[in-house]
Amino acid sequence: MGAEIYLINPSSCTECVGHHEEPQCKVVCPVDCIEVHPEFEESAEALLKKYHVLTRLPA
Repeated sequence: MGAEIYLINPSSCTECVGHHEEPQCKVVCPVDCIEVHPEFEESAEALLKKYHVLTRLPA
């Protein structure tokens, strides 16, 4: 919408798996421009595993 550009770090993004029902970046984005990069598509299981690693919770 403006001059600001935000980047999502794919190594620390879990698409909110473990926290919310849907990715919160997509919920709050006012212009609906967030897309999944084809090189970083992950299964729900992989995203949940990443969530456990990032939060240091047992898998």
